[in-house]
Amino acid sequence: MKKISLFFTSILVAAASLLSVSCIGDLNVTPIDPDVDLPDSVLNSVEAYEQLLAKCYVGLAVSASQGPDTSPDIDGIDGGFGQYMRALFNLNEVTTDEAIIVWNDQTIHDLANVNWTTSDIFITAMFSRIFYQVSVCNEFIRRAQASKFADDQRIKDYIAEARALRALSYWHAIDMFGNVPFTTEENSVGSTAPRRIERADLYEWLVNEIKDFTPLLKPAMSHEYGRVDQGFAHMLLAKLYLNAEVYTNKNVSAWSECAELCKTIISEYGGSLYNEYEHLFLADNHLRRNEIIFAVESDGTFTQSYGSVNFVIKSSNPSGETKWQAALGVNDGWGGIIVTPEFLDKFETGDKRFMFTDGTSYVKASEIHSRDCSDPYNFKTGWCSMKFKNLKSDGSAASSTAFPDTDYPVFRTADAYLMLAECELHGAVSGEGLNAFNEVRKRAGVPVVTKLTEDIVLDERGREFYFENLRRQDLIRFGKYTSSDYVWAWKGGVLEGRGVDEKFNLFPIPTTELNVNENLKPQNPGY
Repeated sequence: MKKISLFFTSILVAAASLLSVSCIGDLNVTPIDPDVDLPDSVLNSVEAYEQLLAKCYVGLAVSASQGPDTSPDIDGIDGGFGQYMRALFNLNEVTTDEAIIVWNDQTIHDLANVNWTTSDIFITAMFSRIFYQVSVCNEFIRRAQASKFADDQRIKDYIAEARALRALSYWHAIDMFGNVPFTTEENSVGSTAPRRIERADLYEWLVNEIKDFTPLLKPAMSHEYGRVDQGFAHMLLAKLYLNAEVYTNKNVSAWSECAELCKTIISEYGGSLYNEYEHLFLADNHLRRNEIIFAVESDGTFTQSYGSVNFVIKSSNPSGETKWQAALGVNDGWGGIIVTPEFLDKFETGDKRFMFTDGTSYVKASEIHSRDCSDPYNFKTGWCSMKFKNLKSDGSAASSTAFPDTDYPVFRTADAYLMLAECELHGAVSGEGLNAFNEVRKRAGVPVVTKLTEDIVLDERGREFYFENLRRQDLIRFGKYTSSDYVWAWKGGVLEGRGVDEKFNLFPIPTTELNVNENLKPQNPGY
């Protein structure tokens, strides 16, 4: 059973208590908090370092060491919306045609309007989470390399995992913020303010870094579920290559490199997709290893968070609607997330991925919910996603209805299929991309296509990956994000939508960071 311990054991107690059984995925450890000064008497075994590594993983899943929102890791950021995956959703889904949050929480409507400022609290939450994760990974690598166990192969394996998780956060940094502060294990804690790295330089560093640690990871699917492996590294590098022109201001194109990696990934995971799309987003989705390359784990008993999949499920249904909640496997709803009509229009009749409140086999909401998003403060003016559920694939209940067991996919093999199709648009392959593209459509139950175009590929990516935190990146890469060529409800602050300033292709470095680090500077004219 997968378990991520919510209650981090105090590292100031006896070492025996640190070795109590809990786990992150199947990593049998209780995570140690690296923010606390660790005496040598605690980090006195390889097993203790494995516990410390667990903090690098669990920081993606929860906000705090005790309870879902108690004493969050980052001061001044709400432990709910400051959770890593929830912050990622806010910046990569709410800012696009896929989602609007109707609450009146601080600046949340500025995200949907694509009209934020340098002091936006939700942007600050994401920035803070990214660099907290980087610092945790740096600290682990630094301590492990300096330990008396550094020559132990297990320690070397753990260091490679920490490097991979650090690269994931730096990928989020380069994608959302561009020019960012940069530190590695070579920078001692608190010695100097982090230096600023240019976006193109960070791209080059990431490519070289991933190539360096990939052979040090376990082969794809040979590690415990929930831990990084070579399949993870291949997908992360493919994502960098896919977006190379964006990250380097068109100075680098890497479509051929991306295509080769996509073919490698498809082969590593058996050369076929998992047959039931819906099962990839249920409470037992940890069983779908032939498609889910990496996921942020949840467990309703052991991992309690107001972010991650808990946020996605509960925000997509109203409070008090017992039939609705039963269909999702939870005990309550928060009534927050609705989907724009422009996005709903992208689905063809019979598409199995159309899992919204008026889908054939889902809760009917049309009598109480309109479809137009005419009032962005009213939950009843939009339809809602029911893609993620806290039910098992056989229809049985999860371990808890209060917090879900459903893991949040970060990388899926289907992405390699559609990335290969996109590479074909750029001449990197011929025919293989179309075939891969149609494999995705066959699983969805919709007709195959005979020709690929940019609009066809972009729309298919939307249908396949909605609410998986890729939409903003995709729209930017296809030139649709700020453009007036494609608009959706409330883009630009008006119901009919309009184009916005190109500065919004990047989020600003938060004002709070600019004030404390003189090495940083505003990166976009207009902010």
